[in-house]
Amino acid sequence: MSFTRRSFLVGAGASTSLLVLTACTDTSPVPTAKPTPQPTNSVPAPTSVRRSDWSNDPFALGAVSFLPVGATPLHRANLAQSVMDRVFFAGEATADDPSTVRGARDTGARAAAEVLEVVGPGERVAVIGAGAAGAECARRLAALGVDVVVLEARDRTGGRIHSIKGSDGQFTELGAWRLGVDSDAEVIATLARLDVATAPHAGPDLIRESGSDAEVLTPAGTTPANTVGATAVARATEWAVSQVADSTLADALDASGALGAAASASQGDLGGEELLQQYLRSLSATTGAEASTLSAWFTPPQQTEENLRVTGSFVSLIDSDLSGVETFLSNVVVGVSYDENGVRLRLGTGESLSVARLVVTAPLGVLKSAAIEFAPLLPFGHRAAINAISVGAIDLIHVRFDEPFWTTDAVNWSLVGTDDLITTWVNLMPGTGEPVLIGLVGGDAAIALAGLTEKELAELVRTSLEPFAEPV
Repeated sequence: MSFTRRSFLVGAGASTSLLVLTACTDTSPVPTAKPTPQPTNSVPAPTSVRRSDWSNDPFALGAVSFLPVGATPLHRANLAQSVMDRVFFAGEATADDPSTVRGARDTGARAAAEVLEVVGPGERVAVIGAGAAGAECARRLAALGVDVVVLEARDRTGGRIHSIKGSDGQFTELGAWRLGVDSDAEVIATLARLDVATAPHAGPDLIRESGSDAEVLTPAGTTPANTVGATAVARATEWAVSQVADSTLADALDASGALGAAASASQGDLGGEELLQQYLRSLSATTGAEASTLSAWFTPPQQTEENLRVTGSFVSLIDSDLSGVETFLSNVVVGVSYDENGVRLRLGTGESLSVARLVVTAPLGVLKSAAIEFAPLLPFGHRAAINAISVGAIDLIHVRFDEPFWTTDAVNWSLVGTDDLITTWVNLMPGTGEPVLIGLVGGDAAIALAGLTEKELAELVRTSLEPFAEPV
């Protein structure tokens, strides 16, 4: 599929909403996966295929938060405000570094500090959620002698950190799995103390065009690998921040001239249109949002630091934080009543629990769906923030083979010239020695992917990997 200026603008105009929460947003068309041709034998059948499904997870209802047009970081700050010194909020949607484990943990630390300023002797504090934010908050409160209890809706800890141990002893991460060497230094140090293995995530980047030999192969450490796409988005966001009103990234690319400039550019054997397409697909796999929805003012900058991949059990970080903390799994909180005297929680079982203070770390998707009923209603600033911030769709496909069918040592693979749902792959072989690939899918493609059967997904995996089975 040629990523022409016309197709870009048509797509931008047609997609007005990306949110995965149909209960909280206007219903918008969901893309339907096109039938995939039968794969050739160049790509063998995988040993295993596992995928996340955060959009349909009732205790997540989306992968990460992002800012669409009309939302600002002030909405995150408003959501983080406490209510009557009784109900406190934490979680990645309230973070300065949203969509990251470190950001979520920082909000847990912040909420714990706020509670400690007002908690009285003998008061009990409840934390909703045993993810990164909730576990960090509970750890800090318990360490200072506060009576704290954690209520987790799932039958496991970790939240959107989801570690699965296979029969071979290897771990599959279907949530957070990559860390920045510098920005996540504290998390990395804690994992090392817990003997949780990590591996370098570094190597060449490969961009190939489906159905042709055209490609761009950039050496390890080259940043950005896709200079055409990065330059176009940087030009668009720079133009956008000088405007009176915010616009979508798609509109900013067009109005700033960045779209036209990209169309006339090239890199290696690939044209600028294809490279911009690839860059936007990779951006959606990070933010969960399409360019037609993402705020141009607050489009995240490209990350350039060295990364590590967690190869051990990432959830050990959460379990360590919760060690010694009273934690109840499979306890769904459906109602929160609060006043100046305390907080009363209503559970899905019909039972109730009274506490002095409450920390809510439930994902933004859950708050947007009104799965937790607050009485009285949360203050307007909180409700406005919950409405303004959007929830993005991101999913991972973890594919293991008996033997590698590829010859390239490139770590990051991208495919252009196709409308396949999976166009971004991560090759774990160089860092771990294991023949494992991770497909990264975001935005509309992730929503469509969620509708595929296991058989359809397996066929799609083999089809999208076919171009990489050829000698490189």
